[in-house]
This record gives sequence, C-alpha cells and structure tokens, in this order.
Amino acid sequence: MAFRPQALQGSMHFSGSRRDQRGSAGSWLLLVIVVAALLWWFGVWDEFAGRSGVPAQPRAVDARGTLAEDEQNNISVFKSATVSTVHITTLETTRSLNSADVTQVPKGTGTGFIWDELGHVVTNYHVIQGANAAAVTLSDQSTWKAALVGAFPDRDLAVLRIDAPKAKLKPITVGSSRDLLVGQKVYAIGNPFGLDQTLTTGIISALNREIESITQRTIRGVIQTDAAINPGNSGGPLLDSAGRLIGVNTAIYSPSGASAGIGFAIPVDEVNRIVPRVIRDGKFIRPALGIHAAPPQLHDSLGLPNGVAIVGVVPRGPADAAGIKSFERNAAGDIVAGDLVVALAGKPVGGLDELLAALEQHLPGETVTLTVLRAGKKIEVPVRLGLAE
Repeated sequence: MAFRPQALQGSMHFSGSRRDQRGSAGSWLLLVIVVAALLWWFGVWDEFAGRSGVPAQPRAVDARGTLAEDEQNNISVFKSATVSTVHITTLETTRSLNSADVTQVPKGTGTGFIWDELGHVVTNYHVIQGANAAAVTLSDQSTWKAALVGAFPDRDLAVLRIDAPKAKLKPITVGSSRDLLVGQKVYAIGNPFGLDQTLTTGIISALNREIESITQRTIRGVIQTDAAINPGNSGGPLLDSAGRLIGVNTAIYSPSGASAGIGFAIPVDEVNRIVPRVIRDGKFIRPALGIHAAPPQLHDSLGLPNGVAIVGVVPRGPADAAGIKSFERNAAGDIVAGDLVVALAGKPVGGLDELLAALEQHLPGETVTLTVLRAGKKIEVPVRLGLAE
C-alpha cells in the first residue's frame, strides 16, 4: 500500500463549491470579530496583543540618605560665594558703514566678584582691556552698567563699579594667602564660555609661581591649582574650603586654550593690598626712589653681582636727598662705580623687576632702608619714598 499523508487523506472534507467556501470564510471572520470585541470588553485583549494592561508607573525611588560631608561642604561653599560672583560682559562701540548710527556690541565675557557694599567689583584687567563699556550681571540675573574705577595692569587687576541697591550687593568673604599649603582643597567659580555660574574643585598644586602680566611685568607669589579654569573664568574667585577668597583666577597654561589641569590665581594678599588703593586713587600709585637703573646689557658687561646698578639720580629726588651715588664716566671715559642696590627694607633685590615689586609694598612718604653695595662694602641708607609721576 502506498504511503498517503493524513492531511491529504482528509482533504476531501473541505472540497465543495466556491460559494460555500465564501460563506464559510465570512462566518469565520464574523466570529473572530465578535470574539475580539468580547476580549476587549473584558480587558483580555491587551494580553493577546502583547501588553500587560497594567497602568505605566515609574520605579519606586530608593531613599539616598544624607550627603557625604565633603559634598555638603561643596554645596555650602558654592551657595555662599555664588551670590558674590558676577558675570561681566564687555562692549565695544561700532559704527555702521551705511549710516552714522553708533551701537555697542558684546566684545567678550569674564567673571568678577563683589568687593564691598559700595558696588565695587574686582576682575582681571585683561577681561576689560580694550572695551568701551561693560555690564555686570548679578546672581539674581539683574544686569547693571559698570564704570571703570581703575586698574593695575602689572598685576592684571581692575576695579569696576555698579549702582545696584545695597540689598543686592553681597561682598565676598576675604581670606589670606600667606599661610596656604600645597594640597589644600580649593574651589573656582566662574562663567566659562559664557555659561551661568559654574563650580570646579581641585587642590593647590604649587605656590610662589611666577607668570607674566599683560605689561610683561612678573607677577610673583602666584597660586597654581588643578581646579578647571577655562576661558570666561578669568577674574573669578578662588576659594578655600571655608568659602574665603584666597585668589583671583587669572590664567591657564594650555596650548589649546582650554583647561589642562594647570591654572593660576593672583594671591588675595596682593589683591587686598592693591584694590583699596585703586579704589581710592583711581589707579595704583607706585612710590618712587628717583633713580635710573642700568639696562641688563650694561649690568652684565660690567660683571656686576645681582642687584640694580644706579646710572642716574633724579635731582632733588628721594635718592638724591639720601646721598645715593650713580655710576658715571670720568674725563677719560672710564666708568666710575656707583651704588648697586641689593636690598630694600631688608628684602633682597636681584634685578629691577624685583626692586619695583619691593617698592610696591610701600606707600609714598614712607622711609625705607636701602641696602647698597658701595666700593665693595654694604651700607644701609634711609630713603624717604616719593610719588611716582
């Protein structure tokens, strides 16, 4: 007997006319529709369609517990200092080529902080350099026109002033930089890339660094930190873990212009010494000795030790009144040795830049001791400082 599959054996039961087949198919379709409607009515259809029918609910939130102590301190420092930190937008005047209209357009952005309740704002000089005007935005997002009070480019510092109500002005808490230690935690607040206030953290990586100011004068005692300092952070506060100002963020060391883990801040002791004098005088007035220093080439050609060789004394100036002698040429054209300044007020002076830095620690009218090398011997000469022109 030949093998015949059962499907083929029973196939004759489904044969018939086409009309019968259409009627049977219609009956089945009607039955499917009715069953589907009943399933939907009783809420069973979702299960057949691959849905549970359970309302969508978010997962239960697991309680976190209290924040870690260092996290709480981070938040506290930011909250206390952010109200004192401001966003600075500098403006420049432009004139349309097709009309006489003069408009002000944004030139750059930076950060600053409120110094006192009189509305003085401290920032970097390079933030406002070349601008015609500036606007200061406070933490409550109110914006105020700013006037330039004065600047000291040699230390990259500038002071602005806004006429905001006293209630809006929260001066920053000032600390000290003389007792800082490498490894201390620090916080930088600023407006990088024009963004709203941002907090970055790090440590003091090194102390007493030297960087060059925009006037090519050396800024000494600079704080180095690995807290991220990006464009727009300039002029913002560097804080210690107590939320006190310990420096003004001023520069980053990066070939790309973005933070690479090496940032620099002007120490607050310098800021606290310079800013009050800029506010009072509209500029930083350096005291004067009334001398002319030898250029480095002459100093080196004479084979002189470290110090400042004096090649001229201003008549009736402070040094002249104190009897300071300058290097001169005699009738034969030979150089006659004069005084070589090696210290001021007990602080060693290795060159002109160091002498100027030492002078900046004093005020016009003060009497300081000038240590000079004269005829191979060190002598101390009291000098009453004058006013630099």
